[in-house]
Amino acid sequence: MICLELEERYSRQVLFPGIGQEGQRRLAAAHVALVGCGATGSALASLLARAGVGTIRIIDRDYVEPSNLQRQSLFDESDAAHSLPKAIAAARKISAFNSQIVIEPRVADLVPASVDLLLSEAQLILDGTDNFETRYLLNDFALKNSLPWIYTAAVGSYGVTLNVIPERTACLACLFPDPPRGAFETCETAGILNSSVNLAASVAATEAVKLLVGADDRLRRTLLSFDVWTNARAEIGAENPRPGCRACGEHDFIHLEGEGRAHITLCGRNSVQIHERHRLIDFPEMSRRLKPHGEVRHNDFVLKFWPEPYEMTLFPDGRAIIKGTTDSAVARSLYARYVGS
Repeated sequence: MICLELEERYSRQVLFPGIGQEGQRRLAAAHVALVGCGATGSALASLLARAGVGTIRIIDRDYVEPSNLQRQSLFDESDAAHSLPKAIAAARKISAFNSQIVIEPRVADLVPASVDLLLSEAQLILDGTDNFETRYLLNDFALKNSLPWIYTAAVGSYGVTLNVIPERTACLACLFPDPPRGAFETCETAGILNSSVNLAASVAATEAVKLLVGADDRLRRTLLSFDVWTNARAEIGAENPRPGCRACGEHDFIHLEGEGRAHITLCGRNSVQIHERHRLIDFPEMSRRLKPHGEVRHNDFVLKFWPEPYEMTLFPDGRAIIKGTTDSAVARSLYARYVGS
């Protein structure tokens, strides 16, 4: 039997035949990793936390901005005003409505060098990212370690999700052998409806619960896509791995090896992220150095600096997001000038 307090909290969920008390126990014992806590990620985190998933590790490299509040359901105006890292802000909000589960915030960029540490102990990986580079890395890691993961994305009025279960379903590389080339829509170019985000997250969260309670016979084995504005809906079969697939067939995990992965990357929002080397930043000292060159403020988690017409956000490990350019050379020059080479 689960304890009386938990029984009351999850009573309506326990009544559902697909879960019951045994399923609720499994959820309480589960450990999931959520990579990315933006639109879909924050909705996923909220749904799974309210469902009673025992440990949720939230990994995100970014901070809250006012433009996030239209669709990123865990954040508020105070988070944006203080530029709180999304992982920290999400952990605080979740702890306020469910203090009985464990939330592990990680303010970090998931890259080949950090993936083993950041995803350790997870039994399920959830995708809240906004780029294929990280998704291919998740796919390689999950296949190598025989872990299920769930791909989820939303842009405009469109949402899509896919369950990847190693050796039992197609993987991301089966369906998308190569990343999209040329121009393709992003939230910055096409906008986004919060309803498409929440629908995609709701479908993915339900599949996550099925996996965690052991309802394998109920898992969807298709790539499901839908458009909440046009009412279009499509499914592509993903029951079986594609013969000759680089990742799940040949076990050629090129993304885990970091082949060709840049240390300076486009980060959306007319921004460039720099994560070339690990260096500890002393925020008070850095703030003193930067004050003659522009407005600067910091909290325990980020330092914000405005060398006009740019905006620089520094993290304690030396990573930076430079807003106001998509030119990596400009970003590198600014970083070298104000932080060091």
